[in-house]
Amino acid sequence: MQIEIIKILFLTTIAFLISLALTPCFSNFLYKNQFYKKIRTSKDTPIFSKLHSSKKNTPTMGGILIWVTVLIVSGVFLLASKLFPESFLAYLNFINREETYLPLGALFASALVGLVDDLWEIYGLGQDNKGLRVKDRVILYTLIAAFGAWWFYFKLQWTSIYIPFMGNYDIGILYILVFIFIIVATSFSVNLTDGLDGLAGGVLLFALTSYGSIAFIQHKYNLATLCGVLVGALLAFLWFNIHPARFFMGDTGSMSLGVTLGIISILTNAVLLLPIIGLVLVAESVSVIMQTASKKLFNTKIFPSTPIHHTLEFKGWGEPRIVMRLWIISAISSMAGLIIFLVDRMS
Repeated sequence: MQIEIIKILFLTTIAFLISLALTPCFSNFLYKNQFYKKIRTSKDTPIFSKLHSSKKNTPTMGGILIWVTVLIVSGVFLLASKLFPESFLAYLNFINREETYLPLGALFASALVGLVDDLWEIYGLGQDNKGLRVKDRVILYTLIAAFGAWWFYFKLQWTSIYIPFMGNYDIGILYILVFIFIIVATSFSVNLTDGLDGLAGGVLLFALTSYGSIAFIQHKYNLATLCGVLVGALLAFLWFNIHPARFFMGDTGSMSLGVTLGIISILTNAVLLLPIIGLVLVAESVSVIMQTASKKLFNTKIFPSTPIHHTLEFKGWGEPRIVMRLWIISAISSMAGLIIFLVDRMS
């Protein structure tokens, strides 16, 4: 167990250092080519447009650093395990069929879809020159989730959901629909949360740390290592993106990390803890759903602006204050989810 801890901490540190080293050149590339995020100026979002007008010359697609770092770390040590199978380097390989094939594959697939969406927005392509339509994005990420559901149901023979303190409940073919809902909901929740400098990155960091701990306790050491590598890359991302951000995560980061978080929660069979561990993500999504429903049904707004962090901005809270307090809430909720897992395991 001690050697597994060393492996996780070592690769977390390596991921942090690699991402940290890549960032200056990458951010200069983004600025040089003016890959700026377009700030909405629609009459439908006057509050958002006013609050974020100063960010119009900030590049997007910073999430590339996160998944490229994961690609480098996983690829290097996978290669080392093939070339030097008896060495310590081979032991650092964390890619295997049971634990990390699917989350890594989903990470890269959804990152590429997000990258296309970011580029379309930058170059003024798609509907209203704003990139992929919401409907198109839902379809694409549903297809990714559907492949994951197929893998779990037919390849891994998973058909049950674990309810804390009650046990496993077999839901049969419905497992596919539940899987798809979880992945799509989590990915879009992270995307909605990615609206302030460093907010989504910090929330993800706490959630992945919690799920990494759960995976470790379950002896899923490779999955725990993947969580560690993601945390290391996120730490480097946050180093440069504490307010004022050097660049934004973009869909290539937020959507792919949301998909990956959802899959990890399912792989640990602790998916029902996700609303607790990801409490901030839930709050952001619920605020948007409530706002949309109220506008459609009653032609009125519940909040001045959504997601909820924009309402807090409207109320006069400074951006760093909002981010830090939501980080604190995320840290506490992640610990609460971990505590529930441990108490359930002991009972």
